[in-house]
Amino acid sequence: MLNFGNLDRSTHFRDQQKEKAGPVTIINTFVAPEGKEDEVVAAWTDDAEYMKKSGSLLSVQLYRGIGGSRLFTNVAVWKSTEDLRAALGTPEFASHLERYPAGTVAYPHLYQKFAVEGVCKGE
Repeated sequence: MLNFGNLDRSTHFRDQQKEKAGPVTIINTFVAPEGKEDEVVAAWTDDAEYMKKSGSLLSVQLYRGIGGSRLFTNVAVWKSTEDLRAALGTPEFASHLERYPAGTVAYPHLYQKFAVEGVCKGE
């Protein structure tokens, strides 16, 4: 079963989903239990395939830590917080959480592009 952690104690993931914004990027770092990395990837793959069917997922990419790391980071862009919330709120998606091996911890957080003058563009 997937457990959830919080990297920013001042802003919980559930509260972020209540904001009306779009597009939004979910950056979700998973810590796989030792020796269970392949099982985490398999569970994440099922999640990604399910989310792609929603029609509101604009892009998705999984990253893996190197050098023996057990970290995986999912970066997914959604049309809006409402679309993401709808996809996460289904009973079918809830059943996906049980597919992760015991001890897996996820740290999801929502972001939007942020402009820094002369360096990068925002929304």
